[in-house]
Amino acid sequence: MPKFRTLDDLAPRGKQVLLRADLNLPVRDGRITDLTRIERLAPTIRELADAGARVVVCSHFDRPKGQRVPEMSLRPMAAALGEVLGRPVGFTDDCMGPEAEAAVARLADGEILVLENTRFHKGEEKNDPAMAAAMAKFADVFVNDAFSAAHRAHASTEGVARLLPAFAGRLMQAELIALDRALGNPARPVAAIVGGAKVSSKLDLLGNLSGRVDVLIIGGAMANTFLAAQGAALGKSLQEAEMHDTAREILAGAKARGCEVILPTDLVAAEGFAAHSPHRVVPAMAVPDGMMALDVGPASVAAVNAKLASCKTLVWNGPFGAFELAPFDAATVAVAHEVARLTEAGSLASIGGGGDTVSALRHAGVAERMTYVSAAGGAFLEWLEGKELPGVAALSA
Repeated sequence: MPKFRTLDDLAPRGKQVLLRADLNLPVRDGRITDLTRIERLAPTIRELADAGARVVVCSHFDRPKGQRVPEMSLRPMAAALGEVLGRPVGFTDDCMGPEAEAAVARLADGEILVLENTRFHKGEEKNDPAMAAAMAKFADVFVNDAFSAAHRAHASTEGVARLLPAFAGRLMQAELIALDRALGNPARPVAAIVGGAKVSSKLDLLGNLSGRVDVLIIGGAMANTFLAAQGAALGKSLQEAEMHDTAREILAGAKARGCEVILPTDLVAAEGFAAHSPHRVVPAMAVPDGMMALDVGPASVAAVNAKLASCKTLVWNGPFGAFELAPFDAATVAVAHEVARLTEAGSLASIGGGGDTVSALRHAGVAERMTYVSAAGGAFLEWLEGKELPGVAALSA
């Protein structure tokens, strides 16, 4: 893992710190529905403010496309941050320019200010040097605590980091340590669970993992494509007929690299895509006409759990089935509980990430029992694909 500076290398007292956060929170009907990202960010802000830094927080929210959209203001996020921190948090209606400069200038040591949505300016997503320079004026140092935005080379993630001494915040630090433990320098054997709907959306991921892990466990609807590529009859199950050749190439490549691939041997097939739809366990190669596979079966779960018992590290991205619909969450929940048990027993380092994965692990009630669960979506996936993340690379430059 490349060396990067952390808060341990920073003496914050009296310094102005520009902190890149992820305040892109889920909002429904104008109300924030999940404070997880703020709760994970809070320790870094609290540590900097308590040490006497003047903390200037910047973030994007949603996709305003360079326009000022009132419904996409960060003002509610600033208020929520103050509630989580239990201390006043200021807010200013821009992220650069005279108004923002005046608000930053008024800060006293230990105070916190949130800037308006960086994506209200077109220069953010273009990584405009002028915007990066305008924001760099606010600070003596830059701290990036937004791993979830690290795959984007934007003005507030990569541009500013090239203009100021750059440090990883505590959340960024935790993410990078966990990811290094998963694939950078893992204890072996290493297993990866990859689920989800489409092979086509995870080609880079499957290709990279098959060369870096010892066991590749494929679930979700994408397993249907691999099964169909080997001649399985899958009824009306979701699968990508145009990806059969690619699936066979992935299997051949994994075999050549010495990576064992585990596919389902049985499936839970249902008559329709609905909760509690009539269903039964069927052989993976023989889904009846008129039925669709919505989960992997108990024999497949037993095989996965038996394999995990001999592994030392697990990376998990994607559920085994349609976990949002009972009872087609059974496989994901059963494997999640076994992963949690192995983790707590000290025999397995378990790292999960990706939007559906986080939701599935929370649904199973094990998110807090794993070694680490990344709240990042696209950044976690691109890291698993072996791609360089600009926001991380800027910290180690």
